[in-house]
Amino acid sequence: MGDPWEAGAEVGPAGRGDPGAPKPGPSLLKGEREKPKQGSVLFLGGNEVKSSAVVKYSSAPPQAAFARLQEKTDLKLPPANWLRESAKLGPAGATILGNNKKSKPFSSFGMAYDFIDSIGNDVDVVSDSENIKKLLKIPYSKSHVSMAVHRIGRTLLLDDLDIQELFMRSSQTGDWTWLKEFYQRLIDQKWQRKKKSKEHWYQKAILSKFLYYSINGDGAAQPVTTPEEQHQEETAQDETDEAGRVSWPAPFEMPSSLSEDSGASNQGNVPLEPSYVVGHVASAPQEQNLTTLFNDGENSQGLKNDFVRNILWTFEDIHMLVGSNMPIFGGGRYPAVSLRLRDNNKPINVLTGIDYWLDNLICNVPELVMCFHVNGIVQKYEMIKTEDIPNLENSNFSTKVIKDIAQNILSFLKSNCTKEGHTYWLFKASGSDIVKLYDLTTLCEETEDKYQNPFTMPVAILLYKVACNMMLKKNQNRKHYGTIRTLLLNCVKLLDKGRHPQIIASANYMLSELFQFDEPKKEEGGEFPLNGNSDESYSEEEEEMPDSDENGSYSTSSDPPDDNKAVAVIKSVGELSVPEKYKSTHQIRPSCAFPVCHDTEERCRLVLSYVLEGLKSVDSSIKKESDLPAADPNTPIPLKYEDESTSVGPECLEKQMALFLDKMGSFQEVKQSSQSGMIPGSWQYKMKLQLILKSSKAYYVLSDAAVSLQKYGRALRYIKLALQCHDTYCCLCTNMLSEVLLFLCQSLTLCGDIQLMLAQNANNRAAYLEEYNYQTKEDQEILHSLHRESSCQVFSWATDLSTDLECQLSVSCKCYEAANEILLFSNLKEQTAEQYTQVMKRMGNIRNEIGVFYMNQAAALQSERVEKKTISAAEQQLWKKSFSCFEKGIQNFESIDDTTNAALLLCNMGRLMRICAHAHCAAVGDFKREFSPEEALYYHKAIDYYLKALRSLGKREVHSAVWDSVNWELSTTYFTMATLLQDYAPLSRKAQEQIEKEVSESMMKSLKYCDVDTVSARQPLCQYRAATVHHRLASMYHSCLRNQVGDEHQRKQHRVLVDLHYSKAVKFFQLLKDAPCELLRVQLERVAFAEFQMASQNSNAGKLKTLSGALEIMTQSRPVFQLIRKDLVAECEQRCENDKSNTGKVPAEDSPTSLNKEEISKLLSIFESRLSFLLLQSIKLLTSSKKKVGGNNEEEILKANKYVYSLLLRSAANKNLTLLERTEVVLNLLEQLTQDSEGNNLGIQ
Repeated sequence: MGDPWEAGAEVGPAGRGDPGAPKPGPSLLKGEREKPKQGSVLFLGGNEVKSSAVVKYSSAPPQAAFARLQEKTDLKLPPANWLRESAKLGPAGATILGNNKKSKPFSSFGMAYDFIDSIGNDVDVVSDSENIKKLLKIPYSKSHVSMAVHRIGRTLLLDDLDIQELFMRSSQTGDWTWLKEFYQRLIDQKWQRKKKSKEHWYQKAILSKFLYYSINGDGAAQPVTTPEEQHQEETAQDETDEAGRVSWPAPFEMPSSLSEDSGASNQGNVPLEPSYVVGHVASAPQEQNLTTLFNDGENSQGLKNDFVRNILWTFEDIHMLVGSNMPIFGGGRYPAVSLRLRDNNKPINVLTGIDYWLDNLICNVPELVMCFHVNGIVQKYEMIKTEDIPNLENSNFSTKVIKDIAQNILSFLKSNCTKEGHTYWLFKASGSDIVKLYDLTTLCEETEDKYQNPFTMPVAILLYKVACNMMLKKNQNRKHYGTIRTLLLNCVKLLDKGRHPQIIASANYMLSELFQFDEPKKEEGGEFPLNGNSDESYSEEEEEMPDSDENGSYSTSSDPPDDNKAVAVIKSVGELSVPEKYKSTHQIRPSCAFPVCHDTEERCRLVLSYVLEGLKSVDSSIKKESDLPAADPNTPIPLKYEDESTSVGPECLEKQMALFLDKMGSFQEVKQSSQSGMIPGSWQYKMKLQLILKSSKAYYVLSDAAVSLQKYGRALRYIKLALQCHDTYCCLCTNMLSEVLLFLCQSLTLCGDIQLMLAQNANNRAAYLEEYNYQTKEDQEILHSLHRESSCQVFSWATDLSTDLECQLSVSCKCYEAANEILLFSNLKEQTAEQYTQVMKRMGNIRNEIGVFYMNQAAALQSERVEKKTISAAEQQLWKKSFSCFEKGIQNFESIDDTTNAALLLCNMGRLMRICAHAHCAAVGDFKREFSPEEALYYHKAIDYYLKALRSLGKREVHSAVWDSVNWELSTTYFTMATLLQDYAPLSRKAQEQIEKEVSESMMKSLKYCDVDTVSARQPLCQYRAATVHHRLASMYHSCLRNQVGDEHQRKQHRVLVDLHYSKAVKFFQLLKDAPCELLRVQLERVAFAEFQMASQNSNAGKLKTLSGALEIMTQSRPVFQLIRKDLVAECEQRCENDKSNTGKVPAEDSPTSLNKEEISKLLSIFESRLSFLLLQSIKLLTSSKKKVGGNNEEEILKANKYVYSLLLRSAANKNLTLLERTEVVLNLLEQLTQDSEGNNLGIQ
């Protein structure tokens, strides 16, 4: 095998990656990245191998031309600049013997941290170029191979695992003893450290001096070796021997930021991204995001990316991020070359040729300059093109075979290194053809201390960093949520909770941030597949699928029993040269499924579980734990809802509310302190704030979901927890953000909604109380963490479950008032207009509810008042409270231009005025009752409020239902007032004519606001109201005609009005099918009016005409009696059915079709008597009339009337007739009269 120094690992002046590109300027310094450069495709020896290299980062200075040494230059003598720092050699120029430091065990992690975007997605392999070359030379080399392999997504990280250095450390520190025992037991029982030969150090010294000569520019100088330099050369050998040993860190060191001892070593500290708190959090703008979790400790862990250049090398279809320190020289005829030193007596072998070829491919260097020497004396230089290297004499190799080896090794590793976060060990013993892969993490877990694996921390940090990087882009592509979650879960799984609380808290917070509370279920189910690879598909518990024989057998059945610890085995390195011998059968995390939450509660519970883990990590890291009072998380916090007499009531509520608002208004000036001793600004302080706010949001969403399920007890419990989180947040936070205040406003608004719902659903109070008192262990533990910081009692006034309806309504109102106060004093009113509108609407609504509550209480007191006629002070107090609530509610609605709701509240104020009017009516008593001025006053106030409501609406189109409702209430008020004025006329104060005028005006206004034409559910009521109004007006004018003596003109007007209103009343009653009695009464009154008119008539002809009209009214009543008969028959049939089924125990009046038989019987008797009177008068008039008009018509009418009259007398004489029979007799008589009337009319025509 070729010496690794000869393979081009030496450090010298670095150059560019692309020979065709212009030279990089001096600005390309450490930490700056070159723009990606398109690499070239090389065609080598007729076998096409695709290779391109893009320099992603370079710390090389401007490249320099190499100095061509004169022939016979003695390389055994050191040049004047030997071992002195030189800009041409770059940052590694002063290293021992010109060599870069030995490949560090974590070198791939340093690169991965710098190019975090590529990890897990774009890149297949991240490694040092030396490791890549070592792997690709496995089939050609007998030397041992020992590498650590880690998987992050589709990316494999390869690092040199120097067993010798590892076990040397183990013998000194006691670490890795389990691996040493395993190695000695299974692989090499007689292990001992191998010393490097003197020849090895001699070749190194020669090479180092050659490089310094090459950059010296004066190859002829032959300086004399001084004693000091000779001593330096000797001691350098020992130092180099120790160089690799110090690069290994301790397996797990406590970061100094978390250590109890402030002077603890920084070893173990790993820097994390400062923006690890990502995603939009209402409470965390950029300036509040947590800073770096750890101090810069990269050097102590060997995690620094100190390669001269990082190259994205694409070899065929394999994408690799490679670190290289190969010196590249340029200038003159050779824009980019690599420089090599060879002993002329030793021919180039295959291993060295592969080394040279791969180095040039990786760095995109087209040519190689070889300097030959004999015993340190320079002989000649030779230039070789890169594509010619595989065809050199004694160094022939097939580039196609190298390509197949690369593809097979990658497939082998990807198929078997399947568990993310695990450390795998790829091992081939010296001289052996068998390559084995072990899972060190699983082996380590079988030991006493499973955290002895020193790779655990870097792997966990890398998982964390990749997740952080993806989180920053999470809003761009949500399909990565499953991947982020898997990364974080694996990160947490690797870490010891006691040693790394900060990373665990942060990871759990990010896990909670993945779940969007407002995310619809469709997105969850649709965006992430339900089948396929789940988020746990790479967990430690997963069983590996065996690979088929055709893809290469990894079975160990044919191997010795000692090999049963290996995950997979390559039985012969020769297999790697067979094209596609190994195929990757394990698809590495193509799409980790994000857990599909079937409902909101499940999603929130997942969030809370992560928040709780985060809180536990934060709390466990706070020093002053022992100073806190002990609390058992299994003991629920007592709920103080029993003693309501002292803790509830409007007065107590006002005080609590005032204290709350005082605190809310002043916390920004007063510095709050944590009871647990957290230092403001510390990572614990900032992280706990974020976790508390996240838990508050989760409880808010849970509460909102419970409201939609009508589980109001559960909803109150959740909003109580949300507000307790807010209380703790307020205690900790010294500068409340507007987003947090807005969320607090929303929480109080929801709490007000819940209290209102509890008040409106008092029947289920026992079930709600049971829901409210239930508490999960998770909730108790979160509450325990909150109690470490505050008492959580600031919002207790809003979240206690009361059994008093008035108290619940008051608490609801106070919640809305508090929300409004927050919006006002935090100047959020203009910024969040929608939230302000919602709060004002709710305030208006709750004040309406409280106003209605007090109004109903006043009405109940009024109905209970029997003996005590005067209005009580309690009743008046309730009126005032109700009025005040309505007034405030109207102001709330008017402030947001909500005219519809303002109109409804004005309507309720009108109703309150009517209740007040009715109270004064009841206070007077029925004896000598008169319509009082107080009643008139309140009715007129009610009318004013109804008219204001109509003006508020403007027109019906604004809200037709409310408009119609207000009109109906206004019509009812006018009608009620007119009715009372008519029935209880205040004759002691007003003249009859004035009263009649007022009644008439009120009745007409009632008709004006009574919409009889619009088809709606209220239309029959409106028609009945109109009929009743016309009936009452007709009756009033009828009464005036009978009782008053006025001028003839007025009497004539009254007669016209009586006829008009009676006819309209009949028309409206006829439209209704359920008011036969009212219609019959109107008809009888019309007959009475005809009789009254007949009495004042003198001529027989006039009387006869009036009688004829009255009899016509009687015959027009026939449909009324048909309706009555139909109802009576139906009732009779119902009674018969009841008699059969219930043996006659159900009385007739219990029938659903029962009528007011008493009233019908009374009206029927009146009808019969009036019909009898009219027929008798008609007979008398017709008999006494001597003048014959129209032939024999009068004779026929007389004859018919006599016949009907005789039938009527017979039926009246029979006292045993039922109501139904009497109805049928009347119907028969009316039919006779109708027929006679039609016949006579026909005869006249």
